[in-house]
Amino acid sequence: ADGGLDGVSDAITLAMSVVCGLLIVVSIFALGVWIFLAISYVRYNKKQNSCGKTGEEIARTILDRNGLGKIKVSKTGSILFGNSYSHYFKKVRLRRLTWQKRSVTSLAMAAQKSALAVLDKENDADMRTRVRLTPLIYFGPIAFVPMVVIGVLLDVLLSTGFCGILFTVLGLGFYLLSFVMSILVLKTEKKAQKRAYEIMKEEGLATEEELESCKKLFRLYNIEYINDMVIALLELIYRVLQIIAYVQNSSSSSSKQ
Repeated sequence: ADGGLDGVSDAITLAMSVVCGLLIVVSIFALGVWIFLAISYVRYNKKQNSCGKTGEEIARTILDRNGLGKIKVSKTGSILFGNSYSHYFKKVRLRRLTWQKRSVTSLAMAAQKSALAVLDKENDADMRTRVRLTPLIYFGPIAFVPMVVIGVLLDVLLSTGFCGILFTVLGLGFYLLSFVMSILVLKTEKKAQKRAYEIMKEEGLATEEELESCKKLFRLYNIEYINDMVIALLELIYRVLQIIAYVQNSSSSSSKQ
């Protein structure tokens, strides 16, 4: 039907409302997961690990035994980088909370991020792609923030009509990239988690109970990555609908003149 307000069809208006509703629901769920992850992270960080090693020592042990002595282990207080592995800077970064802590969280983070370095050394296909996109991948975990900022700008531009379609298309590219990055991050992180389990067992770094705790922690991270993917996808759909609505409205305005 073409009877929507301002020339926008009822179907498009309804679709945009549904997508907005889903975004709100998913965002609230994502916040809940983040809070639960933070609580679990702190709880396991208070629990002593059985190997008696700090996060730095665990990472160093795994890297050295896999022929990666050139990879440094450093502490970071950065929200952007956090616990991470950098191919270009040749280092495993660990948060201040886990760097010198002899905890289960330190064990999980150090082993998993070191496992990413092992995958990189083995020239894993997904890891190769991730390395190529490293300058952009950093936005994966915090993609929702710039997406909101760009979304607000797009709304303003579309409402004023100033280069609306051009900037909306650029925005679509960002949302699509965020979606692709989220998929890639999830794939490589899960591979690294699997490799970390194998390494911890082989090196005798963790008990079965600790391995289960690591799995629970990693599972929460995976849910967080999936949330990023869903949010990016919903934003992408919303912006496509926004372009259609803009075109419909422009066509309706032109026909009335």
